[in-house]
Amino acid sequence: MGNEKLITCCGLYCGDCYGYNGKIASLAGKLNEELDNTNFKKNADHFAAIPFFNEFKNYDSFVDVLKTLKRLTCEGCGDGGGPAFCEIRKCCGEKEIMGCWECGEFKSCKKLNFLNATHGDAHIKNLDVLKEKGVEKFVNGDRCW
Repeated sequence: MGNEKLITCCGLYCGDCYGYNGKIASLAGKLNEELDNTNFKKNADHFAAIPFFNEFKNYDSFVDVLKTLKRLTCEGCGDGGGPAFCEIRKCCGEKEIMGCWECGEFKSCKKLNFLNATHGDAHIKNLDVLKEKGVEKFVNGDRCW
């Protein structure tokens, strides 16, 4: 059974998110730590000189990405977390609503457009489910990812 506090203002569900469950951040942290502990940088520099392992020339960038992945965590909108820059959450707060499904303008709202690149129209479909079927159906699995 789901948790209402994990519903985002924009119609996503934190329980389905890599940022909320922290798995990617945790694994990236463990890999970065292991690479540091084994001084893998020295090996990467050596491998980079071998044409077969040419990709190791990008090792420093790879480590930067791992460090960034370690920061991909989120407490979720419902508990006051979520990205501080989120215009959607700010808008819902100003309108004193739980989420966009309570607003009659969500289908044409430009604030939701930035989600299209990673979620397609899943958030819009979810907002429809929330509006038409309610929170309980949504948290119990009637949603898109």
